[in-house]
Amino acid sequence: MIIKHVELETVCGITSTLPNHELPEIAFAGRSNVGKSSLINALMERKSYARVSQSPGKTQTINYYNVNKELYLVDLPGYGYAQVSKDLKEKWGRLVERYLTSSASLRACFLLVDIRRTPSDGDRLMYEWIAGCGRRPIVIATKLDKIKRSQVSKQLAIIRSGLGIPADAAVIPFSSSTKQGKDDIWAAVHKTTETN
Repeated sequence: MIIKHVELETVCGITSTLPNHELPEIAFAGRSNVGKSSLINALMERKSYARVSQSPGKTQTINYYNVNKELYLVDLPGYGYAQVSKDLKEKWGRLVERYLTSSASLRACFLLVDIRRTPSDGDRLMYEWIAGCGRRPIVIATKLDKIKRSQVSKQLAIIRSGLGIPADAAVIPFSSSTKQGKDDIWAAVHKTTETN
C-alpha cells in the first residue's frame, strides 16, 4: 500500500464513547513492549507517529489511525507487566473487550507475540478472548531480527503450539528494523477488507 495520508484521528480512554466508523478497522493487540507501536509505524511508513516507549504499558488508550482515508489501524492498550494497579488493568481489559464486542467496523484483529518467547498466559488468554469475540486472530511474531535465521522455524512452531493456532492459519514473522513481514501484513489486511 502506498501511504499518502496518516492521521491520529481519535483517542479513547476508559470512559470514552467508542466511535462508529464506516471505514474498516484493523486492530492490533499484544503485551506491553512487544513492539506494537513500532509495527504500526512501519505499516504507516512513519518513524515515530505511534509513540514508542521503553516503559511497558505506555499505550493506555485505544488509538485510531486513519490511513489514506481508506481504513483505520487501531492500537489497543498493551497487557502484561505494565507497572499499573490491578484495578487499572481490569479497566483496560473492559475497554478492550468493549471494543472487540461492539465495533461493527472491525475486520481483523492481529495479535503480536515476541518470536523469542514461549507464549505467555496473557498471550493465550488474549488469543482465546479474541476468538471468543467471534474474531479469528492473525498472529504476528515480532522482533524477528533478534534471532538467527536458523531459529525461525523452531520459534514459529513454539508459538503455534503454545497458542493452539490452526494448521491453516498463518503466523507472520516481522521485524520493525528490517521491515521484513510488512508486505505480508498488508496482504492480510487487504484480504480481510476485501472479503467483508
